[in-house]
Amino acid sequence: MAQQLTKWYGPRRAVDGVSFEVASGEVMGLLGPNGSGKTTILRILTGFLRPSSGTARIAGLDVIEAPLEARRRLGYVAEDVPLYEWMRVGEFLGFMARIKHVPANDTRAVARVIERLDLRDVESVPIGKLSRGFRQRVAIAQALVNDPAVLILDEPTNGLDPRQIAELRTLVRSLAGHHTVLITSHVLSEIEKTADRAAILVEGHLLAVHPILDPHAPCRLRVRARAPADAVQRCLQGVVGVRRVSLSSPEPGLVACTVEVEGAAVAEALARAMAAQNLSLCELREERVDLETVFLALTGAAEPRS
Repeated sequence: MAQQLTKWYGPRRAVDGVSFEVASGEVMGLLGPNGSGKTTILRILTGFLRPSSGTARIAGLDVIEAPLEARRRLGYVAEDVPLYEWMRVGEFLGFMARIKHVPANDTRAVARVIERLDLRDVESVPIGKLSRGFRQRVAIAQALVNDPAVLILDEPTNGLDPRQIAELRTLVRSLAGHHTVLITSHVLSEIEKTADRAAILVEGHLLAVHPILDPHAPCRLRVRARAPADAVQRCLQGVVGVRRVSLSSPEPGLVACTVEVEGAAVAEALARAMAAQNLSLCELREERVDLETVFLALTGAAEPRS
């Protein structure tokens, strides 16, 4: 989707050689503090800005060489999307369908997005009278009315209350699979709960693309037991799914272990195995290298969740 994208504003380089690809049906998050280049990248991908160098593609189409074809496969929700407040919801969505060249015989296009975004009760309400949450739903509905291959959302949770944020998060996850979604945020927890992978940006530089943890991802378990160290090691190494056991003895009679396993589900089998061999288990907890840990390690930031 992006290959060595660079954008200069006069003497300032806002985006510096950024490359990443979003798989079909995936939700990718662009994570970074304000001013990290997220919005500039989106404006390049959507054709609003021309890159100083590099290539941007939407559904395989170069946004510079084939701008109209690329935009037909794209839905975009800007951070402060302009909505015609005097228009009623259904009227506005019909208007946007015509602008996006939705075939006139596709009479269900507007009805589909109204149903999908749960806008039936406000279909006849002027947009200016809607709450912030419903206005955001209308903004996403207009982006989906042409059933695009790619949906781009720029800071979609800004200004929403906690319930609206949770509803929007559920909505975005429901779009995965049928649509490829690229979403930006400076709030780490929102990317962590919404995306499949996160691209971490700071000052225009792409530091890493990190997978969001899933229940089947490799993880580590911390184990403490009051039992002979060799008995604990033999027991743990005999559990299916255990990759490696590292032992230490923090105090007499107490064994501490770091156990690398293939998924968190191994913990239950490990506890059963120790109980079956009458090994006294004092502590069993999961340790994961999560997105917050990666973000802090890469950026040295004091507070990534601001």
